[in-house]
Amino acid sequence: MGTHYTSRFWLVVNNSTSDMDIALFSPSSLFAADGDSSDGETTETRQSFVERNHQFPGIELQIREFGFHQLNANLLWPGTFAFADWLVQHRHLIQRRRCLEIGSGTGALAIFLKKEFDLDITTSDYNDQEIEDNIVHNCIANKIIPSLPHIKHTWGDEFPISEPDWDLIIASDILLYVKQYPNLIKSLTFLLKTYKPTNVVSPAECKLNGADTELPHPVFLMSWRRRIGKDDESLFFTGCEEAGLEVKHLGNRVYCIKLRDSNL
Repeated sequence: MGTHYTSRFWLVVNNSTSDMDIALFSPSSLFAADGDSSDGETTETRQSFVERNHQFPGIELQIREFGFHQLNANLLWPGTFAFADWLVQHRHLIQRRRCLEIGSGTGALAIFLKKEFDLDITTSDYNDQEIEDNIVHNCIANKIIPSLPHIKHTWGDEFPISEPDWDLIIASDILLYVKQYPNLIKSLTFLLKTYKPTNVVSPAECKLNGADTELPHPVFLMSWRRRIGKDDESLFFTGCEEAGLEVKHLGNRVYCIKLRDSNL
């Protein structure tokens, strides 16, 4: 997928006149290797950005990315573009759904889905004001005003909404941190098990390519394109199954994860 780079850069420094301040904490200790003695403090007091034009199916988006972010919320990864292509080809699966994207990062995929399908979508990522502010910036840059609703949520923590009503949860390239798999699965299981339906789409409208396969309510769709060890990757899918979830590969490295007793 072609990407065109601009020459616009930003540098955010503490006490500067910028409208965004650098976060004075580091969540790296959550993801540190065993035995790492780091106390999580950071000496970095400035943040740089680069704005790039990214080509999505039929549309180009202007996305501001972090020069660096400790949780890899800084850049667009391959799964984002592959997932966008897949969703365009299977648009009937997401039409009229109420969607939550977890691990939204820059918000690019959610912005694309809002512009392309007018999808009712909420972004979500680690409890970090920088991430939320950057998603708001990217929404405005792509003429989504007001910006998309956003939920700060650190995987494994109590979810801020007790009765979620999203019947479609999506994510792309979020399996990088193996140590966070149990927390991710905990949050995902909560979202699926406590789902309270509002407007339910008929199953006949959610068939995959007109075949017998249908997507339940709720369901988690995930695209995974990053390169990690097969053993590490399998830990996530095995963990899902142990938590009472069912995993199905839909092709092109897109996975459907649902409650094991969900009706299709």
